[in-house]
Amino acid sequence: MSPLSPVSPSSPLAAVDLTLEPLGPRFGAIVHDVDLATASDAQVAAIRARLTERKVLFFRGQHALDPTGQVRLGNRIGELTASHPVVPGIDDEHTEIYALDSADNGFSDVWHTDVTFMKRPPLGSILRAVTLPAAGGDTNWADLELAYESLSPAVQRLADELDAVHDGNREFGYYLAQRRQGRGSVWEGETVTSLEPVVHPVVRVHPETGRRSLFVNPGFTERIQGVSDAESRHLLDLFYAHLTKPEHIVRHRWAEGDVAMWDNRSTVHYANRDYGDARRVMHRVTLRGDAPVGVEALRSQAV
Repeated sequence: MSPLSPVSPSSPLAAVDLTLEPLGPRFGAIVHDVDLATASDAQVAAIRARLTERKVLFFRGQHALDPTGQVRLGNRIGELTASHPVVPGIDDEHTEIYALDSADNGFSDVWHTDVTFMKRPPLGSILRAVTLPAAGGDTNWADLELAYESLSPAVQRLADELDAVHDGNREFGYYLAQRRQGRGSVWEGETVTSLEPVVHPVVRVHPETGRRSLFVNPGFTERIQGVSDAESRHLLDLFYAHLTKPEHIVRHRWAEGDVAMWDNRSTVHYANRDYGDARRVMHRVTLRGDAPVGVEALRSQAV
């Protein structure tokens, strides 16, 4: 296998054992004894499989991983996108890396799933700690599959039938217009020149596992389609309060050399902004995903 060939979670290579420290019964794990800069094909395949299973993975002590190594790792796990539809990469050699730099308003203190304002949001993300404050700056992830499963059956059935509008203009419209002069990154083969709202199902069916998850987030979900404004606000408030219940969440306290990976199709995350004027810099790459499919679409296909 070429070192740049993406691995499948169903590959026989994925049978290799990883040393996992689970953070919950089904959500989150620390992966021990893996050097991401030199991982074998079998280890990378096993990581890819565990990513779908555990939804968020943490790796300590990855001091050998630099920007070039992070890009290489991402391309071994999947296919990398541009850094972001609107924000450019850190330099011309690493156009895939999105820098979240607190010195340049790079905050993520709102619950969100990455880039859901595009038709094909990323499959997953890989985040590397670059500069950390002395204290604070933890990141929290919530399990959207568990959030769906723990809804009452009646609310599940309602959610299954709903679609939601996602819009990136509130967070990135000004950046695209003023700092990029209306020309963003190349995303899905086209240069981003505007952020047109997109519609995704409120309940997404995972393309690999078939499990259902709530697929709405306060960062980019604008409204529920086909209902009144008041109904939309109340439904979204219900979903947001439910998905961020403590029992759905794992929290990571960053240390130098830490790397986190998560399945963007079944999680939301939130970075604490509790470190004052200290600087926090994180480098993220995202894996190319597919268009979200909902329960109703699958039912229609089965007819």
